[in-house]
Amino acid sequence: MTKKLQIRDQRGQTIVEFALVLPLLMMILLAILQFGVLFRDYLAVTDAVRSGARKAAVSRSAPSPTTACENAVKNAAGDLNVADQLVVSCTSSWNAGEDVEVEATYPFEIDILGMVVKSGRFSSTTTERVE
Repeated sequence: MTKKLQIRDQRGQTIVEFALVLPLLMMILLAILQFGVLFRDYLAVTDAVRSGARKAAVSRSAPSPTTACENAVKNAAGDLNVADQLVVSCTSSWNAGEDVEVEATYPFEIDILGMVVKSGRFSSTTTERVE
């Protein structure tokens, strides 16, 4: 009879432990998802800058090589909000054999459960030789 009474006393223990651990597990899961979104955006900016640098390297004879470079970066950054937030700069003398440096910055926010944990801008820079 004592064993039955002891088992009955522990019936809600699992649910209480789960209720205590669940918020922590959800915060970890949301942080992992937020990091994935941030990493995807960073890769998109890096890839767009590489595309823009390649376009700039071969656009020396274009009427406006800087505009061609900036447009190539913005076109390659498909998933990003390029109209407002992607800032692109292409710097070069546009002489054959000189370097062209393409830099883009994009804002980020790490937002977990409505709280902004960290925000800022990440940037990517690529240098190519003008052909």
